[in-house]
Amino acid sequence: MMEPAEDYSFPPASFKPLLNEISELLRSTSSTLAVAETTTGGLVSASLLSVAGASKFFVGGTTVYTTKPRKAWAGWTDENVANYHGPTPELVTELAANVREQMDVTYCIGEWGAAGPTVLGPPIVHVAGQTFIAVVSRESFATRVVNTGVTEREKNMVAFAKAALMLLKDVLVGDVKLEHHASASA
Repeated sequence: MMEPAEDYSFPPASFKPLLNEISELLRSTSSTLAVAETTTGGLVSASLLSVAGASKFFVGGTTVYTTKPRKAWAGWTDENVANYHGPTPELVTELAANVREQMDVTYCIGEWGAAGPTVLGPPIVHVAGQTFIAVVSRESFATRVVNTGVTEREKNMVAFAKAALMLLKDVLVGDVKLEHHASASA
């Protein structure tokens, strides 16, 4: 039998009150959630799953780190791949909207950035320590740009995951004004 690691601590202690609040907010409205993440590598999904009773609101998640899952989950075509120049608020919103629709959930968190320490060069524009986050519902969305100012990969991954969870909480409590999708107003 394997013993738990001495340094076992997941999710980070600072996430726990946030996760509990998100869980309560989602459950109290019978809302469901999916996650589409890149540089957080599954940390957002894993953090949500650490909450007892997560199956009441968490439907699933995907890590779209490379081209193949972007085509499968984000609806990308060969043209999208050829024209890709780096993450943007529009790309992360589109990613989250596609996954939300495929998973048939109330909300989807999308995250797309560069954890560092190195980034791709031109024509791809990535900034180490920067990510774009979106929370998308059927009719509306909110986005946030996060810049940590550091290039340490692991620190950025955790900071990006927490920022994604914070945006979700802000949307759920009404602290962030949602924008309507162009297609929802047509």
